Amino acid sequence: MITQWRSTPAWSYFLLLSLYLCLVFTDAHAGNRRHKLKYQDITRYYFVHIPPQHQDKYALVINLHGGGGQGRGQEEFSEMDKTADRHGFYVVYPNGSGKLQDRLLTWNAGSCCGYAMEQHIDDVGFISKVIDVMIRKYPIDPQRVYVTGMSNGAMMAYYLAEKLPNRIAAIAPVAGGRMPDTSKPLKPMPILHFHSLDDPRALYHGGLGPPFPFTNKRVQHPDIDAVLAAWAKINGCRDERKQVDERNVVNDKTTQTARLFVYEGCQHAPLELWQYDHTGHVWPGGKQRYMTRILGPGTKVIDANEQMWQFFQAFRVRAP
Repeated sequence: MITQWRSTPAWSYFLLLSLYLCLVFTDAHAGNRRHKLKYQDITRYYFVHIPPQHQDKYALVINLHGGGGQGRGQEEFSEMDKTADRHGFYVVYPNGSGKLQDRLLTWNAGSCCGYAMEQHIDDVGFISKVIDVMIRKYPIDPQRVYVTGMSNGAMMAYYLAEKLPNRIAAIAPVAGGRMPDTSKPLKPMPILHFHSLDDPRALYHGGLGPPFPFTNKRVQHPDIDAVLAAWAKINGCRDERKQVDERNVVNDKTTQTARLFVYEGCQHAPLELWQYDHTGHVWPGGKQRYMTRILGPGTKVIDANEQMWQFFQAFRVRAP
């Protein structure tokens, strides 16, 4: 992932901050608990959503925000709390890092993005520490830890699949990709990917994305089919996929279609793709009211939270 920077006037960051507050403003009464964690002399934050059910052990989903976001915003944008309450699992919404403590944050996904990558922030270690603390403080089943994320958070989910395969049971990236580093053997990982063919920012077929709002920052995105083909080899799948489902919905007089593809012959771990059209850089089934001029149209053609939860339930962390 290549990130290009040019000097940007200070006022543009103020405008970007204002835009972001409009995009992901979060209700102060949201049901999450805010936790503080010091890791490598940096104070970091994460937010925990606790479901109402009473169980001996719970699954944990780590939900990572996109570039320029933060945990509270991702909670609202994805609307995953409702799914967690319905099915009974914990959700953690961690904060990335940035010059501002709780705004305009990014993840260091190895080759992207922004402040976190430039400062060589150890986000793999931070997420691993969050898992440790969650298992110690809450009744979390360490064999049922899953990761999802949006955009830069999706890239981070892929990076964690490479770096923490003995701690994570499955991943479900949304609207973001990362080519795996195959210079050394990687362990298989169950993957369910979500991506719009018409994503205006994390381009499905790869290439240099548009500038981030009010800046000259641009990111080189990988071709998603190439990312999945690389993981197909790791998971022992054939580089062939079969369509097994199709959904349609009319949104603002436009028919949006979602198709589920399953890679065939997977010997070690499954690989699946929800591919949809006439939809923007969004969380399917999540928040529908936001600045569509920048992200594109939302969709309820599928509920990404429900789909990934049904996928996650089949998997447990593999023995080292």
